[in-house]
Amino acid sequence: MTAKILVVDDEPDLEDLVRQKFRRQIKDGSIAFGFARDGVEALDFLAENRDFDMVVSDLNMPRMDGLTLLTKLQDQATRFSTVIVSAYGDMANIRAAMNRGAFDFLTKPIDFADFETTVRKTIAHVADLREARHRQAAAERAHASLSRYFSPNLALSLAADANALAPGGERREIATLFTDIAGFTPLVESLDPRELASLLSGYLEGMTEIVFAHEGTVAKIIGDAIHVLFGAPGDQPDAASRAIACALALDKRSEDYRLDWKARGVPLGVTRIGVHAGHAIVGNFGGGRLFDYTAYGDTINAAARLEAVNKQLGTRICVSAAAAERADGFLGRPVGDLVLRGRKEPMRVFEPLTPEESASRHTAAYARAFEKLEAGNPGVIAAFAALIGERPEDALAQYHLKRLLNGGVGTRIEMA
Repeated sequence: MTAKILVVDDEPDLEDLVRQKFRRQIKDGSIAFGFARDGVEALDFLAENRDFDMVVSDLNMPRMDGLTLLTKLQDQATRFSTVIVSAYGDMANIRAAMNRGAFDFLTKPIDFADFETTVRKTIAHVADLREARHRQAAAERAHASLSRYFSPNLALSLAADANALAPGGERREIATLFTDIAGFTPLVESLDPRELASLLSGYLEGMTEIVFAHEGTVAKIIGDAIHVLFGAPGDQPDAASRAIACALALDKRSEDYRLDWKARGVPLGVTRIGVHAGHAIVGNFGGGRLFDYTAYGDTINAAARLEAVNKQLGTRICVSAAAAERADGFLGRPVGDLVLRGRKEPMRVFEPLTPEESASRHTAAYARAFEKLEAGNPGVIAAFAALIGERPEDALAQYHLKRLLNGGVGTRIEMA
């Protein structure tokens, strides 16, 4: 790589001397020189030649002296280093120049051996500065990109580690959740594009803020649907607890948002959420310029299925037993042993509850009714009917009663 140096001096024979002393480096292409006779000419030259690495400038020149040139170069925030040249006895101006940002100085008459040493040192300094700026710019770009998917603290950590998101996958213990808005596709057809953009951007912004507050990773957003990971890419021993707490917070946020838009006359559907935990292959997959940080495996598929079964059950959140068992102090009520689409074995599923909901009399009555369901107690129909009489909006109790009245028995439920 050629080091480019601008020499600024009004001495008429200096250009010839420099070319003579550095003829070997000029010939082999390691150094190239430009020349200007004062600060005004130097600024014009640098405006047209932005790839120069170094300025060697005399202090005493007509029209614009070296100190003024240094100030102008600072104002323009140029990306090169400056070496000033002055008589040895002019130390006051040399100190002033150093205070204004000069990297080094040479004294007159110029010792060309010293000149060459100073050039090598300055060019190495410029290279270090450019590398540092390159790393900073790369880190800033990485952080800007990562901040779309990861919580701010995690994004900073990952941006600082060049290998954190290297292509490839690994098997990890994770918790994951999926969200989806009921009836969103037909709603899209009825909305003005600007109104749709406002609705969707506000929804996704609020939901991702909650994900990031729980230090989750947004693996994918497709339309209104969000896929979130916990325990990847960084270890989170409490991944399941975070996922369930996040699901409850997302549910509250989405319900508030839905009611707000309902008041505006827009029938936004409920947000359904599925949560599961287990092993998955997680990593940065793709090729060429296209990479996607995501996860694969049965754990991911099951979480997506759990989100979908909310539609049949009338619930908004379904949490697998695998996730509930991994979460500290899980509070919820059992839904049943669901055989999800594409699976043969049943999965115990719960509806998570807030502490207030968990401590209510209604939840205690539901637990007793569910015990009757597990035991095949003939009083189970009456127990669920009583629950609905007490709280008609209890969609899960309604689901069980309807199923029992249609001949269903036990807690094993085949989901379509």
